[in-house]
Amino acid sequence: MSINLRGRSLLTLKDFTALEINYLLSLSKDLKSKKRAGIKGDLLSGRNIVLLFEKASTRTRCAFEVAAYDEGAQVTFLTNSQMGKKESLEDTANVLGRFYDGIEFRGFAQETVEGLAEHSGVPVWNGLTDLYHPTQVLADVMTMQEHIAKPVNQMKLVYSGDARNNVANSLMIIAAKLGMDFTAVAPATLFPEEDLLKEMQELGKVSGSTIAVTEDIAEGVKGADAIYTDVWVSMGEEDQMEERIKLLTPYQVNSKMMKLTGNPDTKFLHCLPAFHDLNTSIGKDVKEKFGLSEMEVTDEVFRSPNSVVFDEAENRMHTIKAIMCATAGNL
Repeated sequence: MSINLRGRSLLTLKDFTALEINYLLSLSKDLKSKKRAGIKGDLLSGRNIVLLFEKASTRTRCAFEVAAYDEGAQVTFLTNSQMGKKESLEDTANVLGRFYDGIEFRGFAQETVEGLAEHSGVPVWNGLTDLYHPTQVLADVMTMQEHIAKPVNQMKLVYSGDARNNVANSLMIIAAKLGMDFTAVAPATLFPEEDLLKEMQELGKVSGSTIAVTEDIAEGVKGADAIYTDVWVSMGEEDQMEERIKLLTPYQVNSKMMKLTGNPDTKFLHCLPAFHDLNTSIGKDVKEKFGLSEMEVTDEVFRSPNSVVFDEAENRMHTIKAIMCATAGNL
């Protein structure tokens, strides 16, 4: 069956079928092989891409820029637009849609990326909002496929930590779409939003996925093929640091949790950046205020052979390239 995603926006993976997601993953692998072989691409030749950023970034910005350049596109990085200040979102979207063939947005409100898609007339890609992070979880699943010797619909992924953040939401969505078992291990106050959880559990009944949440760490991580975590405090929530530390310290990914899986090959994933040592200003500040040298993951696990975080980071570029080529390229 032919898959045609030309002109489509990626705002959340809820909008994509399992077939379409698997197509993007397959294309990502092909594009990764092409780059490794040193083959210069032209799938985005003649295209102009704009990156709109409200939040700081390393991987998302670099992945979009390198991916675009690899396939022949030109990129504008825009952080000082008049959108929402002197010009409405609708007017900005209309203008950018006249200049560019695709728009990436990384920021706070999901409504912003949806408004850009509604009014620009070109594909819009969600590089992160407070609700969803779809480009991240495509890279996560690609990494799991590379490192776990079983089909996706036979894998179990466990997320430990703040299970109502954008990454956890998107992992639950892609798991339910692809038939992967997913368990969020978290304190009850940080469980996923109830409506989304129920929606994905219903979808899982069709795809063969079991979507679960629990406070019980030992039960939740049992049999995990991969354990995933993220920072305890998302961008914009820095004032909640003390509360989150109290809530989430029991859910730190450490060697004890990895052993509780009963699987010596359990992989460790993290979207990065990670607070696993004291080599950052925030890490030093947390140490001074709260006495913690490591937060959501220990340095031992982060640097262990089971950790695939840097392959995962690289795969951001390949999956983002696939998204842009499939929706705005010459495929």
